[in-house]
Amino acid sequence: MGKVKAAKVSQLKPKKKCCRSKNRCLRCPYVIAKMKKLEAAGVKGGDLKKQLKRVRAA
Repeated sequence: MGKVKAAKVSQLKPKKKCCRSKNRCLRCPYVIAKMKKLEAAGVKGGDLKKQLKRVRAA
């Protein structure tokens, strides 16, 4: 998949089921839902990048 910008993660198509690995993948439904919520709240730029790291670690 290569590098994906944090702002583009919410536009990805989620997988059918979450794998729940230690570091969640970018296409995990949980990660995509959280990123959509953050973008709707107005988080941008570097803060969005930090939040992506935090969401994937959860």
